[in-house]
Amino acid sequence: MGKTSSDTALRARSAEQQEAAPKSPSSTAKARLDLFKFVPFRLNRLAAEVSSALSTEYQERHGLDIPAWRVLATLGFRNDACSAQFISQCTRTHKSTISRAVTLLLHKGLIERVENEADRREFRLQLTRKGRALYEELFPQLLRREDEILACLTAQERKQFSALLGKIEQSLDLIQTSEEADAKQAY
Repeated sequence: MGKTSSDTALRARSAEQQEAAPKSPSSTAKARLDLFKFVPFRLNRLAAEVSSALSTEYQERHGLDIPAWRVLATLGFRNDACSAQFISQCTRTHKSTISRAVTLLLHKGLIERVENEADRREFRLQLTRKGRALYEELFPQLLRREDEILACLTAQERKQFSALLGKIEQSLDLIQTSEEADAKQAY
């Protein structure tokens, strides 16, 4: 039986559709994920590198690791005490990591536990005078270090970068301001 022009046209359309259709995992076995173009990988690597660069300011001089600094920084920008759970949620750090950091900071006398007046079974955390003094000493140094890290960007690029990060944070329903963090104290 001979091929008709409609058979040929049908086969041509089918071939075009197959080329245009997304490839299934089995048909793209040779294609690989390029981690250096994969945004989650890039963000994680960038965050780790920036955290490491900043950590020299508080690690070498004060023996604080990154989780301990996160606890100190979270308590430092607040006016009142908060729970370890709040710090864990706010910083997106596992609660066991925050717990170890809290133990270290309590031992160093940089933070203290205070009774929650609304629920006497719960303790909250706050900076001691020593902790507040350390925070006040460190945060200007960290802001200078942040400026050094961002020096490769123009002022306009910094604004754009901040706005783009904000859009991503918003799409993931992450807290973006101190006021929002305080409003969501119920973490």
